[in-house]
Amino acid sequence: QVQLVESGGGLVQAGGSLRLSCAASGRAFSRYAMAWLRQAPGKEREFVARLRWSGGSTYYPESVKGRFTISGDNAKNTVYLQMNSLKPEDTAVYYCAAAPPRPYSDYLSLTAYDYWGQGTQVTVSL
Repeated sequence: QVQLVESGGGLVQAGGSLRLSCAASGRAFSRYAMAWLRQAPGKEREFVARLRWSGGSTYYPESVKGRFTISGDNAKNTVYLQMNSLKPEDTAVYYCAAAPPRPYSDYLSLTAYDYWGQGTQVTVSL
C-alpha cells in the first residue's frame, strides 16, 4: 500500500523558513513525479513545486520561485520542500503528491497524481 507522510509544518514568523518532508513508502518512486501543493481556506489547491526524479527537472510558480526549493533523496524515498522568506500568504495546508509515469504529461494537473499525503499545516504570522 502506497503511503505519503508529510512532516515539518508549523507556525513561523514572516521572513522565516521551514522545511517540509514527504516520506513515501509502498513502492519505488524513482520514475515518478513528486509535487508539493497547498490549499488555503476558500481557495483551490495549487502547485508550489514539482520534481521529476527522472531527469531532475523542477517547476515552481512565480509566487514561490526563488523562495521555495524542492529536492529529493531517492535512496530514502523522501522529497523535501525548503521554504524561505515565508509570507503570510503562504499560509495553507501543504500536501505531497506522487504521479506514476504518464506519457506526454507535464505533471501540472492534479489529476495526474494518484497518491496524496494527509497534509501538514503551515502558518506564517506577521
